[in-house]
Amino acid sequence: MAGKKKKKKLKLFYIKDYLYKYSDENNPVSADELSDMLLEKEIECERKSIYSDVQALRDYGSDIFRVRAPKNGYYIGERTFELPEIRLMADAVQAAKFITPKKSKELITKISTLCSVGQAEDISNQVYIDSSVKCTNEDIYYNIDDINTAIKNKKKISFIYKRRKVNEKADGIVSSQKTLTMSPYAMIWSDDHYYLVGNNSKYDNLMHVRIDRMKNVKILDENIRSFTEVSDYKNAFDAADYSSKLFNMFSGEIQEMELYCENSIIEEILDRFGSAAKVRRTDNEEHFKVLVKAVVSEGLASWVMQYGNKIEIKSPLILRNMVKDKAEEIAALYKNDIFKA
Repeated sequence: MAGKKKKKKLKLFYIKDYLYKYSDENNPVSADELSDMLLEKEIECERKSIYSDVQALRDYGSDIFRVRAPKNGYYIGERTFELPEIRLMADAVQAAKFITPKKSKELITKISTLCSVGQAEDISNQVYIDSSVKCTNEDIYYNIDDINTAIKNKKKISFIYKRRKVNEKADGIVSSQKTLTMSPYAMIWSDDHYYLVGNNSKYDNLMHVRIDRMKNVKILDENIRSFTEVSDYKNAFDAADYSSKLFNMFSGEIQEMELYCENSIIEEILDRFGSAAKVRRTDNEEHFKVLVKAVVSEGLASWVMQYGNKIEIKSPLILRNMVKDKAEEIAALYKNDIFKA
């Protein structure tokens, strides 16, 4: 008898959980279904009592609606996350290359619990995971946890860093690895990869490494080197500023850049540089000028070249020459017509 009374106290929780899991606007749950569910939990109840129970949940603040179509029943209205938001999170996990196929499936399954079973099924049917471009290092999640702990406690870390290169002796690739010791400052998701930004103990500058290429991360007892000693940041390390100045995560020196651009690519310029871009008019109505700071690197040169003659670099001279040399090398490569009879 005492057991039945104890279970009856859980009645409202069971009803709310069932509605949260199985109901939505297109799939309302009837009073009979709720009554059957409670009987399976060994909680006897009359159908009429379901109405008062649902009202009690409403009074408590639960957003429960009653409808008569497509059938008579109840469904949870407003949830913590709306369905479009849940789809965005699932798509982000699916697209992220640094999340392994196995973990992608696990995360999408967990994200799907934020909506009804019916909605979750629709999401899973629309998500495609391309394993060929996904990371295979399952340690990445432990790495992220350890790095986060090290950053919080201001401790250095050591790890084995793996890189791939062309096999000089046979077809295919081979891996090389080395042990690094770093002062970790921030983790950045950029260009579809997850990076650790910090200072290599051997140098006096900032560097970044791919977290999915790290193995055997260990938190050391040694305190980190202050980022103020190796960067221009003073009060706090600005990860957003750091990543915004990089192109394809290539390192280099930050310089003032002047670009002469065709009007047709204004959206692309603003998408890349945002509010940091100072747009100026020119004497030519078909072009505009942009002043912005960026890291001069091979990555920046490649980014500029994708726009062909729609962008001309006015300064710095080193970047202008870098693009000019690349263009000449490409032209020389395609000088001979290999299909010529």
